[in-house]
Amino acid sequence: MRLPCIKHELVAGFNLSRTDVNSKALFNDTTPLDVFNPVYGPVTGASLPDFDIKNTAQQLGFYLQDQITLAENFKVLLGGRFDIANQEAKDLIAQTNDFKQTEAFSPRVGIVYQPIKPISLYASYSRSFNQAVDLFGPALPEPERGTQYEIGVKADLTDRLATTLAFYDLTRTNLSTTDPNNPQRTIQVGEQRSRGIEFDISGEILPGWNIIAGYAYTDAEITRDNTLTVGNQLNNVPRHALNIWTTYEIQSGSLKGLGFGLGAFYYGDRQANLANTVELPSYVRTDAAVYYKRDNYRAAINIKNLFDTDYFVSAQNVNRIIPGDPLTVQGTISWQF
Repeated sequence: MRLPCIKHELVAGFNLSRTDVNSKALFNDTTPLDVFNPVYGPVTGASLPDFDIKNTAQQLGFYLQDQITLAENFKVLLGGRFDIANQEAKDLIAQTNDFKQTEAFSPRVGIVYQPIKPISLYASYSRSFNQAVDLFGPALPEPERGTQYEIGVKADLTDRLATTLAFYDLTRTNLSTTDPNNPQRTIQVGEQRSRGIEFDISGEILPGWNIIAGYAYTDAEITRDNTLTVGNQLNNVPRHALNIWTTYEIQSGSLKGLGFGLGAFYYGDRQANLANTVELPSYVRTDAAVYYKRDNYRAAINIKNLFDTDYFVSAQNVNRIIPGDPLTVQGTISWQF
């Protein structure tokens, strides 16, 4: 009896990061200024420092992953990451020093099963770790954690065209929210959840004709908070997003290597803030390209926002809404060696 051959693919590594931020604000008492008859002069009054904080955050992470082939059509992925993170916040005005250190293990598990060769069914579970940093206050005791479940199917429609359909559920916990007993401070009890469906198709439809297209439905909302309304949508996340990009390259003749590209990108309505008081409108942006390839050389002209559409990309808050770039033309010449 011949036993099945089990294969292992191991990946291991580590990373180290350090961030130093000094936050300082100074205010001055000044004499009044008449805007209709201004009299300019030196700033008078004493400097009044509002805050002066030196913040240092460090993180060391180790990870190990093993992709195990149990059979030709069945694979298992097992992995994990261990993080050690700390934050030190020195208030140079109050002469206080706050230090917090946390450790966390984040597992990762996945399986892939192929009932037939062109079809792959997969499922995965993973945790994530992010050391939260408060730049203007004491060190935060808990890291932000994420938990994600995902299932999906990948199908090879032809030997050059593939499609993927995925369903996911992602929850973030330990988010900072206002302390009901002290509005000047925050506590880490907030929670946000994103659920959605993603579909994409990519590959070569006909010789020289390639396509990349995708659709995403995302339901991203606040699920726990002390001040914000539970059920509010997360900012900058559209419920519906659609993109399609296609290129055609001439395959023979004197114009071989000449190609053209055209694509459209749709983003639905999005909230500008977590309070959901301002909404960014949906938009469609169209891009195009012309390129020429010969041997190791490539020249291209890329056009972004072909029809010079006015739109908003995102918002940091209701007072900082970022507009999209106008019609932009970029030319490139490259040589590979």
